[in-house]
Amino acid sequence: MKLRTFHKKFISFLALSILCFQNYNCQEPPNKKLSEITHIKKPWTRWWWMGNAVDKENIRTNLIALDSAGIGGVEITPIYGVKGEEENFLDHLSPEWLDIVDHTIHVADSLEMGVDMVLGTGWPYGGPQVEREYAATKLVVRKYELQKGRRLKQKIIPDTTKEKQPADLLYVLAYGNEGSYKDLSSILTKDNHLNWKAKKDNYVIYAVFAGKTGQKVKRAAPGGQGFTLDHYSSEAFRDYIEPYNEAFKHLDNKPRAVFNDSYEVYDTDFTPQFFEEFKNRRGYDLKPFLPLLISKEKNNEKASRVRSDYRQTISELLLYNFEEDWTEWANKKNLKTRLQAHGSPGNLIDLYAGADIPECETFGSMPFDIPGLRREANNIREGDADPVMLKFSSSAANISGKPLTSSESFTWLRDHFKTALSQTKPEAEELLLNGINHIFFHGTTYSPERAEWPGWKFYASVNFSPINTIWEDAPAMFSYLTNCQTLLQSGKPDNDLLLYWPIYDVWDDYLDGSLFFQFKIHSLNEWLHGRDFYTTATDLMKKGYSLDFISDDFIEKATVQNGKIQLPGGSYKSIVVPASDKMPLETLQKLLQLKKKGGSIIFKGIPESVPGLFQFESKNKELKQLINSNQNLTRPDTDVVSALKKINIYPETLVETGLKFIRRKKDSQTIYFVVNHTSKAFNGYLPLNVNSEVVAIFNPETGEKGLAELQDLKNGISVKAKILPGESIFFITDPAEDLVEWPYYETSAVKYEIDNSWNIEFLKGGPNLPENTTIEKPESWVEMSETAEAFSGTAAYTSKFEKPDSNADAWLLELGDVRESAKVWINEKFIGTAWSNPFQLRIDELKPGENSIRVEVTNLAANRLRNLEQRGEEWKIFYEINMVDKDYKKFDATKWSPTPSGLLGPVTLTPLIKQN
Repeated sequence: MKLRTFHKKFISFLALSILCFQNYNCQEPPNKKLSEITHIKKPWTRWWWMGNAVDKENIRTNLIALDSAGIGGVEITPIYGVKGEEENFLDHLSPEWLDIVDHTIHVADSLEMGVDMVLGTGWPYGGPQVEREYAATKLVVRKYELQKGRRLKQKIIPDTTKEKQPADLLYVLAYGNEGSYKDLSSILTKDNHLNWKAKKDNYVIYAVFAGKTGQKVKRAAPGGQGFTLDHYSSEAFRDYIEPYNEAFKHLDNKPRAVFNDSYEVYDTDFTPQFFEEFKNRRGYDLKPFLPLLISKEKNNEKASRVRSDYRQTISELLLYNFEEDWTEWANKKNLKTRLQAHGSPGNLIDLYAGADIPECETFGSMPFDIPGLRREANNIREGDADPVMLKFSSSAANISGKPLTSSESFTWLRDHFKTALSQTKPEAEELLLNGINHIFFHGTTYSPERAEWPGWKFYASVNFSPINTIWEDAPAMFSYLTNCQTLLQSGKPDNDLLLYWPIYDVWDDYLDGSLFFQFKIHSLNEWLHGRDFYTTATDLMKKGYSLDFISDDFIEKATVQNGKIQLPGGSYKSIVVPASDKMPLETLQKLLQLKKKGGSIIFKGIPESVPGLFQFESKNKELKQLINSNQNLTRPDTDVVSALKKINIYPETLVETGLKFIRRKKDSQTIYFVVNHTSKAFNGYLPLNVNSEVVAIFNPETGEKGLAELQDLKNGISVKAKILPGESIFFITDPAEDLVEWPYYETSAVKYEIDNSWNIEFLKGGPNLPENTTIEKPESWVEMSETAEAFSGTAAYTSKFEKPDSNADAWLLELGDVRESAKVWINEKFIGTAWSNPFQLRIDELKPGENSIRVEVTNLAANRLRNLEQRGEEWKIFYEINMVDKDYKKFDATKWSPTPSGLLGPVTLTPLIKQN
């Protein structure tokens, strides 16, 4: 293997990463003068301010604790309060509250931390400044049937038995049986009386109202209660933002970004100016087609087209009248925007891309095949972290040139107090593998020193807090994420393909008769699963192709340069068009234009029709003519993989091993992040689609690095690697300098168990420290006594052992079943923190004769919480939802069984033989 000079900056980064990792594992904050790792590269957390009952002293204490553990920033989200703390509540946007926010940003800045904030309290956007005029709006239609020759003479009002909120009458429209249409709005009196006779036909009369949903801010903090905002109106947004224009004048320190949560604005399917907006955007007046719009008829083509136009218009109003205005407002104040587009009724790609930082969300627990990774049914709710869904946010960032994609992570990963650090790792890796490169925890609840254990808690798990026992070893996890994010934020994405998302197929669907449709992560079966887009995306990813999704608007922005598709965010080798029924004429025209200019466009299917109602017959003829006159360019190719290989676009065959990967480019470097979520170890040569004489291996968990052993392949190289289930690794190509070779070890067939007695010393935790004891072999401490059963905290397992008779170059220490994380010392030398599967550490040296081992194990807080409730002590003292379990039912820890805790073993040593 030839060695060339290795990039000095990468050496420096690796050295600093190791320093950072070692400092975190020793529970000491890193020396920031030595570290180049910025706060953006660290994980951040959503910081719940309960009742805004915050004070400067505790703000500082909380932030120092977060910083010392390795969290790089916070997102301030004020919510409902704590009972008994009312005198400490601060109203949102009050001078006192603004003073605290200013202080928070100042302290965070002194710690080199960042601060984001919600532009409101709770979610979604709304508050006391939202007058009824600008509140979330819904379409209200009242129907009257009028026989020929009869007269309707009455006041037109909504059905008061159904509408509890006031509604404004906009139009009265009459539709005859023979297809006639009359707008009767102009003959209404000022008090909305109608006096009209059906002379020549039977008529159905529809009264159209702008109604109000009545939805108020969910989980609002003091001073933040009020109606939810109409997100489709620029006027409403400008009115909403006025208090913040004033508030920001009083902040000496500014946050990094403002945040908008997932679109949980319910039943808001309208805005008062909708009909005017619709006509401007779609080219025709919607009023004559109102019966088609609200029709429940399933197989009516015109009704489907009108519904599609309606859904497209709602999407555009959300993008142009809210999000673009919001981002423009923030940018003028030197703020960034973070947006969760999912749950909205809009085009997810365009909405995500409209923010400075697109953000996805995971909810619940996903299955992984990693041996020993526990996923007990009674502790979890099924998750929604579908890789295709996750890639909507990262794709939007990649194609628009946004460097960060963030994630609200671990929402309801397990029930309260039952999440182990080991259970977060594969979930976080799934995010990283799908292009997310800045993780936000959901979340951390501000808790003052006066709050008794378990402190103040937000109702949705997981709580990353210094009060939670998992905080003891969380710095090791934070360090791992920091090391990963440092590399995954560097350079640019290196994805080969673009996959077109045919959103008009969804908009054209009947969708169970629902006019208003939201793209929710909890309802993927309704709009994502089962469609050719999803099948194609999943198949290409499983085959080893790296890809992003593209919308019609971004296809319009695409150009061809040197045979590649060029977008604001970078270049791609090909666009794949899945089978679809509806496609705008302009999109097909642009795709053919790109192909004629040398771009690779692979059609898996050809659209049958254009979407929408306006001039669709003539547009369909033009579409057919375009296809027929370009048959050589539009010929479908159902075998996309074969078509790609014909033009020399090859997949990463490493996926055939079951491993997962993501790839980035930084100057001359190619960076691979490879993860093993399978049940079997990989041990051999891993093929990579790059040509390089040198590859560096970097372990983000241990900080170890070195030069890999390589073999040349026809279309790349293969890298020698050993990756156990649950492990991850980076490969970085670049000329090398001053790096030693990566240490390759083979395990001996012999395994030695440390079978001497173990002393257990309980170090810290509660409610009481159990008595120290001696056991014959490692076991759960909950069986030892009632005090131990109730205990949550940290205990030290110590023992002695003789060095086995072996010519080992090093030793593999396997801790077996760990509940839930452990720091390990051998002969009083710290060797690392075992916080994730497979709970193994390497020991480079043992003394001849007797050696000592110390394992400080920390369990979950579940047993202490169970004991607290069994004693009848009330800790659930929060307003509104207070505290619920993972299924949103009454939280009751008394029903739990004791959770196994401590070092269960067996603890073994396996000789490692270094390979030459």
